[in-house]
Amino acid sequence: METMGVSRGAWVGVAVRLWVLGWMLALVGLSVPVQAQNLVIREALVTQENPDGRVGRPVLRNVSLPHDWAREQPDFSGVLTYSASFDLRADTLVVPDGLLGLYIERACTNVEVRLNGHVIGRGGRMSEPVTRNCYRPFLFALPSGLLEPSGRNHLDVRVVGFSAGEVAARQRAGGLSVLEVGSYDQLRARHDRALFWNVTVLQIGAAVLSVMGLFMLGLGWIRRSQPVYLYFGALLIGWSLVSARVWWSDIPLTHAAAEVLIGCLVAPVTAFAILFLQRHAGLRYRWVDIALWMQCLLVPLSLALAGRQRLFEVMNLWFAIFTLEVGVASVDYLIQARRAQRTSWRGVAAVMILAVLAAVAELGLQRGWLDLPNRHLVHFVMPVLMLVVAVQVLREFAQALRVAETMRDELERRVHERTVEIERSYAHLAELRIEQVAEAERKRIAGDSHDDLGAKLLTIVHTSHDERIATLAREALEEMRLSVRGLTGKPVRIADALADWRAETVSRLSQAAVQVEWVSAHELDERNLSARAYVQTTRILREAVSNIIKHSGANACTIRCVIDDNDFHLVIQDNGKGIPMELDGRLDRGHGMASMKRRAKQLAGQCLVESGPGFGTLIRLTLPL
Repeated sequence: METMGVSRGAWVGVAVRLWVLGWMLALVGLSVPVQAQNLVIREALVTQENPDGRVGRPVLRNVSLPHDWAREQPDFSGVLTYSASFDLRADTLVVPDGLLGLYIERACTNVEVRLNGHVIGRGGRMSEPVTRNCYRPFLFALPSGLLEPSGRNHLDVRVVGFSAGEVAARQRAGGLSVLEVGSYDQLRARHDRALFWNVTVLQIGAAVLSVMGLFMLGLGWIRRSQPVYLYFGALLIGWSLVSARVWWSDIPLTHAAAEVLIGCLVAPVTAFAILFLQRHAGLRYRWVDIALWMQCLLVPLSLALAGRQRLFEVMNLWFAIFTLEVGVASVDYLIQARRAQRTSWRGVAAVMILAVLAAVAELGLQRGWLDLPNRHLVHFVMPVLMLVVAVQVLREFAQALRVAETMRDELERRVHERTVEIERSYAHLAELRIEQVAEAERKRIAGDSHDDLGAKLLTIVHTSHDERIATLAREALEEMRLSVRGLTGKPVRIADALADWRAETVSRLSQAAVQVEWVSAHELDERNLSARAYVQTTRILREAVSNIIKHSGANACTIRCVIDDNDFHLVIQDNGKGIPMELDGRLDRGHGMASMKRRAKQLAGQCLVESGPGFGTLIRLTLPL
């Protein structure tokens, strides 16, 4: 199963590489001019049509082609007629057995061609809603019946376009490229190639992104707790709609309405991109969410206030803001991804850097800072980058599925283990019953010992005239009481235990003329110690105090009690002479050290002893609560 997963991942990687290579070849193909032995018309006489459709006075100077309205006539919107002529007797137009054609690389927004006064073709509607062919090349056949084989032939190219201020991108401002007359078959091959790279490739990319976006929306609907898929799916579909302005010629809207609509779509696409980056990094800033959706309302409001003639300036300002926002969100994402030590953060970083660079380059093209091909660079780069990110998201989703399957298998295994444990627990019911009976018997013995043996020892303490016998009886009585408490199994509050230990320890050491410093900040602790832990700790503390009194020769002692969430710590330190070296360096051979360590070990704790001649003795007791 793992091998199949690796194979699928390898095939996906190969597909992505082939896709990227194809798009790179597309960009190279767009930038390399095609050499053809055709007549290239680079000058034309321009006439401007009046609003009522009549032809006005010709311009007195020739216009060089290509003619870019954004530079030479930035405020003009309407129809310009470019008049030019060519002579079939020229050597470059010798076509023995073929049809002549006219190739126009760009005529924005639409074009109509007349040959010797006759209309031979147009790209679509020349009035609102105008057919939008700014990204499409044109090829018109020149009928031999309309040509003058022995004289000059006149071409009138009517171009309807809009001023630079009325478009959201410079590529859609009015203009006309050079005119090429040559073999129709040769020009057709060139036309088809340019149409494929300029339009068809983007249509395929939009279709792929749309399908991927719908798939992501489906994943988001299934996993509504993870909105990252919803945002990414909306981003893919939104970008497909924005890129439709490149290949959708006959939009059933006026020019102004279409430009405003496309411009307004960029704001939610930017919002989806930023929200995707934040959710993918596990981030959520509520103020950012509110600001992004408020921005979607501000874009159409700003366009309405600016007016039709300032659409370009306003949209380019918004585009710069969008680029900055996505750049900041990308940096924030990369910082978080690197902190989380994600293995794919470098690849995603490269994708984001390329995306931001493409957006900056497009902004430079719009402002005239860069002299790039008159095409949208972002429309060629973004689909590739989005596809790479989509593949990465799908890989993460597949990995999450594998993790979920592993967790499900682990859960089934644990359920099986718990079932076996439950079955075993039934077998232990009898043992538990026996244990309960034993517990009751221990309590009975403890009660009898307390009532019988305790009473007798107490009588000896009060009636004996021998101080030594009375002391032994008193110690035996205390040990009996401690044993009884251990037998009863009743837990002891930590605060009560500390009070008992402090009272007993201070009393014994004071009687032995040893100064005591008791340090504890847990006199009000409401937690409990088990009866066993209380008994064993009491015995360890008594043994330590006895060693101080009998063997250490100390005159001062410090006892610190520290209790944290999981452990109880008791530190006993004296300033005595320490344990002699005659014990061969093994501190547990004398002074009851072995019993102290054994008792601590029985409670799953430890008792450490540090000592040296002349440096006193330090005992560290650590017990789990």
